[in-house]
Amino acid sequence: MDMAEISETFRQTFALPDLDATARLGDGIARGLKAGDAVALWGGLGAGKTTLARAILRALGVMEDVPSPTFTIVQSYDTTRLVVSHYDLYRIKSPREMQELGFDDALLDGAALVEWPERAPEILPTDALHVRLALTDGARTARVTGPARWEGLHV
Repeated sequence: MDMAEISETFRQTFALPDLDATARLGDGIARGLKAGDAVALWGGLGAGKTTLARAILRALGVMEDVPSPTFTIVQSYDTTRLVVSHYDLYRIKSPREMQELGFDDALLDGAALVEWPERAPEILPTDALHVRLALTDGARTARVTGPARWEGLHV
């Protein structure tokens, strides 16, 4: 069991049959997001990580284009509530790179959305919200685990 799982007390699986359901999940996460939060977006290629990140940012009022930060690795957005840094760790070679990318500072100043967290799981706070996206037989689901304060999350 990794450190992130120790504090998990909220567990829920949501069906995401369409983009509207993904937008509703993004809205729910956005409503609960506060400075210091990290949202770990797990899943393979095409699972919907960037789509959910965009939905969270849209719910926070980001109107600009939200590209996948695959090549820039991190993209930050000033929202009306807090600064949100969107990380894509697919291309990092070492978890140490996260210090160079300002991950700790991002959590001090706001929140972070992290795609491909398995590339540096030790950088995640123990109270991170974990969203495990899966596409099985054409059906997309999100298994969400995290601290009890996320109990009101729904789609």
